[in-house]
Amino acid sequence: MTGSAAGLVIRRYASTDEPSWLRCRALGFLDSAYYDDVRRSRRQYAAPDDDLRGWVACVGEEVVALLDVEVDGLEATIDTVATHPDHRGRGLATALLAEAVAELRAAGVAVLDAWTRDDPPALEWYAARGFVEEQHYLHVYAGDGDDLTGFGQPAQLSAPVRTFHHARLEDEEWARARFARVHVCRRCVLTLD
Repeated sequence: MTGSAAGLVIRRYASTDEPSWLRCRALGFLDSAYYDDVRRSRRQYAAPDDDLRGWVACVGEEVVALLDVEVDGLEATIDTVATHPDHRGRGLATALLAEAVAELRAAGVAVLDAWTRDDPPALEWYAARGFVEEQHYLHVYAGDGDDLTGFGQPAQLSAPVRTFHHARLEDEEWARARFARVHVCRRCVLTLD
């Protein structure tokens, strides 16, 4: 599908989009709870049964918004959604989601979910599009001044500088008392059938 607003085109991702896709993703995540989730390449799958579908919104050759969805049978998960900060507020991520949902429904996918952190703009965006929160757990980062007592390491390595962990939601008070960076990770679910 293509759009006509100021040269904007919405279409499927192509491998030639990768450099621009990476820049858009990095800048789109910079002011979010995923600010340090930087990649040097777009995710690829080795197994033939894996299915990563992507959509981009482009102005000229520049990717200004993106949405990647991993499909596994009747379920799909949003792997990445981001909008370049200079192009926010134009409904681009919503337009990409509409393209994805239409294609996923046509393919018989029944559920689309997304895992996201306690980032108010992201949570509001998902809720406004009909996603419902169903599961929660913690993302805990240890480092940068946190007490790393009790963290082990092989003899060949120094003590950990930074670590990332999953933890149970019921341990949130303990985690927040010990570590400066703790996020509630949430599964947001949209039923497609």
